[in-house]
Amino acid sequence: MGKLKAATRNSLPGSEFGEPGSRKYPMPDKSHAANAKARATQMVEKGKLSSAAASRIRAKANRILGE
Repeated sequence: MGKLKAATRNSLPGSEFGEPGSRKYPMPDKSHAANAKARATQMVEKGKLSSAAASRIRAKANRILGE
């Protein structure tokens, strides 16, 4: 996965995030989308993310990944 520098991340539109309101789980490319899916699953297991939010993140990542 490529590095996403702060300036680049800050310039991304909200639509490029799995959680646009809080600008979490950036998905500017396929590698970041795959990572977002994995991290969302981890956060659900830890109780830090609802399963509904994780489902939305996975759905968006799947669209980017073409799944």
